[in-house]
Amino acid sequence: METVFTPWHSLAGGALIGLAATLLMLGRGRIFGATGILSGLISAGAEQDRSWRLVLLLGMISGPVVLMLLSGQMPAVQVPGSGLMLAIGGVLVGIGVTFGSGCTSGHGVCGLARMSPRSVVAVATFMATTAATVYILRHVIGV
Repeated sequence: METVFTPWHSLAGGALIGLAATLLMLGRGRIFGATGILSGLISAGAEQDRSWRLVLLLGMISGPVVLMLLSGQMPAVQVPGSGLMLAIGGVLVGIGVTFGSGCTSGHGVCGLARMSPRSVVAVATFMATTAATVYILRHVIGV
């Protein structure tokens, strides 16, 4: 599988994520961590806390639909693994999010912006683990 580098799309996506994180912090005083938002939606007590989480989650999910309406086609997604690999990966990510006290968006976008030492360690761990995983999958296993 070839990785396609798209600097302008990546820059635009990163800017939109940064803008969304900033607006959430300014408007609600909350950190933009996707797993924290989802888990808070499931366990939120107050209706007003649940509503902003639901709107944000629906906004994340509806992105490809908006792109389809604007461009006429859905974004192409290729997953170089089986359903079992995806399930195992999902469980490992869930464990990592729990032990790491947050996900890549919470630590990488918001934590680094706030200069959190815990987030610096978490992001360094994410990046090292990602590099090792890609190397093993592509060059050792050959997926």
